[in-house]
Amino acid sequence: MAFEIVNKGYGKNNVRLFYVHREGNVHHIKDIEVHTRLTLSSERDYTHGDNRDIIATDTQKNTVYILAKRRGISCIESFALDLCDHFLKQYSHVTKAQISIDQYGWHRIVENDKEHHHAFYANRECTRHCTVEHERNGTPKITAGISGLKVMKTTQSAFANFYDDEYRTLPDTHERIFCTVVKSDWTYNRSKHINFCKVWSTVKDIVLDTFAGPAETGVFSPSVQQTLYDTEKRVLQTIPEIETIDIELPNVHHYEADFSKFKDLAISDNNEVFIPSDKPSGNIQGKMARKPAAKL
Repeated sequence: MAFEIVNKGYGKNNVRLFYVHREGNVHHIKDIEVHTRLTLSSERDYTHGDNRDIIATDTQKNTVYILAKRRGISCIESFALDLCDHFLKQYSHVTKAQISIDQYGWHRIVENDKEHHHAFYANRECTRHCTVEHERNGTPKITAGISGLKVMKTTQSAFANFYDDEYRTLPDTHERIFCTVVKSDWTYNRSKHINFCKVWSTVKDIVLDTFAGPAETGVFSPSVQQTLYDTEKRVLQTIPEIETIDIELPNVHHYEADFSKFKDLAISDNNEVFIPSDKPSGNIQGKMARKPAAKL
């Protein structure tokens, strides 16, 4: 019986790095976690225990810190591209490099309507991430995204007229709280001449604006699916560098507290007190891509 290795690679996970860029008195920070993965041209480390080609995961960790010092970190996508490029150029027997980076959120403290030059507060729930995969003699494939972005609106949401059969118990709802935690990933159609930080901020703004609508009136959402579709469509219309976008929206349900058992209190209705619950949760997912141009 014959066997073959069909996928292989190794690297260093969870390389923590905090980077400070100083422009005079104004400081900029990046709080990131890097994951490296290399694929080598030979398999003898697996098949024969021959380690001569292995670039130790500790060496990969050291490389992350050294390149951060030498090249700086303007944005995580560019830094991931730099790391892939280094591993492919430094080691001729590396056939593929993959770098994934998570960036944790920090925001400047604002005092008297002025952003502080060097003081920040953390928002670690909402994170930015990217993955760059670069095969030798190929072009880099870049995926970026956002996760942990929790949003809520207390009106302008409904869910009605869905499929009805003997298994259904959920009634139509024409007014409800809409709460979700946005997870989105998108792919780029090129790797050069892109302002990755601007693109990420633009996607986030589109997500928030499509969800919320105008400040005074909001926007009606007949379903999570409709909101997801509208968001992805706007992203592709606005940002030509993005080829595909995938969004996942789990429901964080908010059920009206039941006061019916307290008959002596004469509580006739309730639209103020809710009980949040995220388990179990509905989960809506969709991916949108640009259609290939029609052939003449």
